[in-house]
Amino acid sequence: MLHLPLAEDKKIYFASDNHLGAPTYQESRPREAKFVAWLDRIKTDAGAIFLLGDLFDFWFEYKTVVPKGFVRTLGKLAQLRDSGIPIYFFVGNHDLWMDHYFEQELDIPVYRHPIEVSCHDKLFLIGHGDGLGPGDKGYKRMKKVFTNPFCKWLFRWLHPDIGVRLGQYLSVENKLISGVEDIHFLGADKEWLVQYCKRKLETKHYDYFLFGHRHLPMTIDLGGGATYINTGDWIHYYTYAVFDGKKLELVKNEK
Repeated sequence: MLHLPLAEDKKIYFASDNHLGAPTYQESRPREAKFVAWLDRIKTDAGAIFLLGDLFDFWFEYKTVVPKGFVRTLGKLAQLRDSGIPIYFFVGNHDLWMDHYFEQELDIPVYRHPIEVSCHDKLFLIGHGDGLGPGDKGYKRMKKVFTNPFCKWLFRWLHPDIGVRLGQYLSVENKLISGVEDIHFLGADKEWLVQYCKRKLETKHYDYFLFGHRHLPMTIDLGGGATYINTGDWIHYYTYAVFDGKKLELVKNEK
């Protein structure tokens, strides 16, 4: 479990699903600019920042090569981290091939599974959300292939110019690989992340569940003082969650 202290004048921020690079690098640049401006704005009161996955639409780390671009985002994250702001990154289904680049270059820890976080007597369960609960079966099958060490080793033998271009194409075009589903609200009883949260509550109480992946900003009362929040995305909604030490709420970035 991660225990986070939070000063009285500080807040914790949560964002996910930027999908930088999609559908093209040029088209995602305005979205990247808005995200970087948001990071620059929240640095004054950020006690910690959680990035809940799919920051990039495709990411694969070779031994000595990472995908070209995103220098404004990476530079801003490095600046914030160097200033002492803790940043935590969760791999999503689009950037699950991340290895040690963030940890070595940016001093940002990388998580591949949901983790428990405690702050001000509140207990959070935080993750990207892919592959959790019932459903999402196509992606679950593909994830086993993509995370297989032998498959990753084979892909690494592709020249980066070929491998990255192929990965970007499949990420944008193939919904089975990308894990993108119909992004309409299904109703609380059919949202599989809601079902996952309710099952977790059968064995342990959490005050807040925070996930991305669904691309829909959602705040759902699970009963018994537990709340599920989906952070939405930075493609259509530009939403994020913020915890001020007392309450957690979903906010739309209007700038």
